[in-house]
Amino acid sequence: MYYIGVDLGGTNIAVGIVDESFKIVRKGSVPTGASRDADAIIADMGALCLRLLKEENLTMADVISVGISTPGSANSDTGIVEYANNLPFLFYPLAAKLGAILGTDKVYIENDANAAAKAEAMAGVAVGTKYSVMITLGTGLGGGIVLDGKVYSGFNHAGAELGHLVIEKDGRPCSCGRRGCWEAYSSATGLVNITRDRLDGFWKEGRETMMTEMVGGNISKVNARTAFDAMKKGDKAAAEVVDEYISYLASGCASIINVFQPNVLSIGGGICGEGDNLLIPLKEKVYKEIYTKPPTPLTEIKIAKLGNDAGIIGAATLGI
Repeated sequence: MYYIGVDLGGTNIAVGIVDESFKIVRKGSVPTGASRDADAIIADMGALCLRLLKEENLTMADVISVGISTPGSANSDTGIVEYANNLPFLFYPLAAKLGAILGTDKVYIENDANAAAKAEAMAGVAVGTKYSVMITLGTGLGGGIVLDGKVYSGFNHAGAELGHLVIEKDGRPCSCGRRGCWEAYSSATGLVNITRDRLDGFWKEGRETMMTEMVGGNISKVNARTAFDAMKKGDKAAAEVVDEYISYLASGCASIINVFQPNVLSIGGGICGEGDNLLIPLKEKVYKEIYTKPPTPLTEIKIAKLGNDAGIIGAATLGI
């Protein structure tokens, strides 16, 4: 028997057929076309699910349940997306609409960050644990919490917005309207802004750095790799930028650990491609800051395992 996992994004809809060991046996994607009305988007989603089943010589009779990982406030009890900033969903009955196309009432929905966290708990680096937290370092900072094996999203399904924990009072402005949010410092966007600010300061000081040549003297060309790439070539100024970024990331991680004491805190997103250049100094800083000390068991901090497949796998597990 199989599960279908749907990862609904603002750019693409990715669908996977997942077996009972949480392996994707077939997957495909189509453009979301987010400017269209919601029913048109779901029609394409349903058509892709059915096409993949046919390619795998399966039917809906072989499918235990269908799950959808979606941006926004997803009410997992009602199957309704109450709001999604970049999609035309406002109290939209997503589960029922897709279920009508596929001929099943076993369709479940969850916020995309929560679904990714469940994927890591069921098939990734937190397998075998009861308590885990995942953060994703992308344009923003997403978060998902798994407590006693279940996704935690609060009484109103809007919880686990970990990126909007304030770590710097009256600090950098955040897209949510607050100032000093963790997201404003530790997302990929936050890293870009820190790098630009520090690089501008280096220029004013007349301090040499490889980053100047890397961006051609144009600060708008700074990206989330600039400081790490220069640091790896021995640039001390870039190393200071990376250290500042990791310090902010560690501050938020330590607070999350102090609140939840998860078995595993996993970190996903493109910045995790830096591997040990990120993970080793992050662990060192976090373990200095957290409340618990050995011999008390400590939270393991790990790079997430499932990458771009986390949304599909997490969605597929929603009916379990």
